[in-house]
Amino acid sequence: MRISTPGRICFFGEHQDYLGLPVIAAAISRRISVEGSYRDDNKIILNLPDLGSKEEFTLDTTFPYVKPRDYFRSTVNVVRRKGLTFSKGFEVTIHGNIPINSGTSSSSALIVSWAHFLDKLSDNPLNFSPKELGEIANAAEVLEFGEPGGMMDNYSTAIGNVIYLESTPVIKVETLTPRLGTFVLGDSLEPKDTLGIIARCRYGMEEVIKIVTDHDPAFSIFTTPVEKLGDYRSVLSGDQLSLLKANIEDRDILVEGKALLIDSAENHAGTGFDKHFGSLLYKHYQNLRDHKRTSTPKIERMMNAALNAGALGGKINGSGGGGCMFAYAPTHAEEVAEAIEREGGKSYIITVDKGTRIEG
Repeated sequence: MRISTPGRICFFGEHQDYLGLPVIAAAISRRISVEGSYRDDNKIILNLPDLGSKEEFTLDTTFPYVKPRDYFRSTVNVVRRKGLTFSKGFEVTIHGNIPINSGTSSSSALIVSWAHFLDKLSDNPLNFSPKELGEIANAAEVLEFGEPGGMMDNYSTAIGNVIYLESTPVIKVETLTPRLGTFVLGDSLEPKDTLGIIARCRYGMEEVIKIVTDHDPAFSIFTTPVEKLGDYRSVLSGDQLSLLKANIEDRDILVEGKALLIDSAENHAGTGFDKHFGSLLYKHYQNLRDHKRTSTPKIERMMNAALNAGALGGKINGSGGGGCMFAYAPTHAEEVAEAIEREGGKSYIITVDKGTRIEG
């Protein structure tokens, strides 16, 4: 049995899902696979040749976690709670070509593949839907360890293609089917500053929302227009006001982007759509760079090089402070990839891809 799951990029709503705001994300044509079969005992052996490592444990009744982010054990715990049982162990080999620790959801893709594999080889397969696999992965990756992430990574890798995801007041997932061209993913090869960025973009913004709501109970991150923000200058510092304005603008960019993507599924307008879509990505990037401070000088050089080589827009991807950016390059993709490499990045030409699937 071989299962593969894609990584993902975020089009709109970066650093907003944990505030309860929607996101639009796309699965990409870089994937992680889990391939294996039953053993005659109750051992689970996981071969990870890409990392030069191996993990092994037994299918005991209880699974205490032995390290931070012990995802292989946590996934087994979660699917057992869902009702799966296992009378035999497995030996699997895990391969992938998603850049690791770079903001493209390699860990979520791994967990979705592992959960999907466990379901299919359990004693009593429940044939979880892609959405259910996303929920399982979110539980195994985020909830089990009290992590601060949202749901975007897990749902987008499991479901695939382009999704619109709301998490407030209830979870709502829409599959979008835009007609999109090629992208170029650029790995800066810089380690991400996830905790530092989260401190500003999540906890800093949560503090801003509390201050503003105490001052004006009618304020809503979901509905207050950007024109209203000047009313809060008396209670916010300049830095806090810029962070609030960026989030409100990014909220509105997503709304415009969603309408554009839906329209393109029915009536792709060629160059006009491509330029509009690229410009929205870049507006989102400017807010992430200038106000949420998730970019780096190297990523800025990579982005400028991509635009000069023919890309129509792009943005930093993931938590930021390093990691990946991507550029929308429906034409000149090779030139854009080469330009990113000249700035010291590692480039990959990618397209939107399907979600988790059985291979072969």
